[in-house]
Amino acid sequence: MLAYLVKRLFQAIAVMFAISLVSFAIQDNLGDPLRELVGQSVSDEVRQQLRDELGLNDSFLQQYLRFVGNALQGDLGTSYFFKEPALDVILKKLPATLELVFGATVIIIGLSVPLGVYTAIKPNSVASRIIMGASIIGISVPVFLTAILMIFVFSVELRWLPSFGRGDIVPVWGYWSTNFATADGWTHIMLPSVALASIMLPLFVRLIRAEMMETLQSEYVKYAKAKGIHPGRIYFIHALKNTLLPVITVGGVQIGTMVAYTILTETVFQWPGMGFMFLEAVNRVDTPLIVAYLIVVGFIFVVTNTIVDLIYGLVNPTVNLARMGA
Repeated sequence: MLAYLVKRLFQAIAVMFAISLVSFAIQDNLGDPLRELVGQSVSDEVRQQLRDELGLNDSFLQQYLRFVGNALQGDLGTSYFFKEPALDVILKKLPATLELVFGATVIIIGLSVPLGVYTAIKPNSVASRIIMGASIIGISVPVFLTAILMIFVFSVELRWLPSFGRGDIVPVWGYWSTNFATADGWTHIMLPSVALASIMLPLFVRLIRAEMMETLQSEYVKYAKAKGIHPGRIYFIHALKNTLLPVITVGGVQIGTMVAYTILTETVFQWPGMGFMFLEAVNRVDTPLIVAYLIVVGFIFVVTNTIVDLIYGLVNPTVNLARMGA
């Protein structure tokens, strides 16, 4: 375990270095930040002076080394628009995004496991055919279209749920505030969570079904049936445990990437999270905030993958973690 953690630490450092290099390299192609900062009425002399003060006239290597040195001290730059550290801006938006991802994850796990197991046990039933047909549609429809359709049905026509914002939130600690402490917060997070879950739910249902059907053909399942063990125990204890091993691997990666997928969902629902902030930062050419966002999302992805591998080793003790990290 210790050897594996050390290897993963070095891998994480290498990945974060690559992410920081790519993120920093693309900022010159996003536009001129001075255009948003000072407008068109400022003279060229003042513009050049501002570029010197911001270090924009330095070489790429000088700018990158300065950025890395500051990043190692927890400074990812200062947002041009918010006039405060980019990391602080992201930390203020992070709770909204994580709660949205958490809500979507609960929906995915709560529905995909029973639906996937059922369609594997009874693949030829009418209900299974409907579920699999719906999963194909779910995979094909983009999330923004699902979100717009849900707003039209549940907010415009039925007027059951709000269509934008977080509603009433309760401060918890520091930058963290939660939707789950008030009824209004629950109603506001329902539609965005379902829309975000629609990206991964069909994939998980089909993945669990495929793995479950393969597991049900194994010898130990046939032996358990021959011994007369209750079918529910066979399906949900013996078979499901082995089915979940590849699901954990794929699912952990996919749930980690949902943090990045929130951009469209948050934009449609005007959800004040990191994704909505990132899109606004791109429109404003707020390059320090853009680079900081990409690094934070990359860090979340690396941490998520490491945790998933550790969980995989706990679920299946026969896995050699040190060999996995090689």
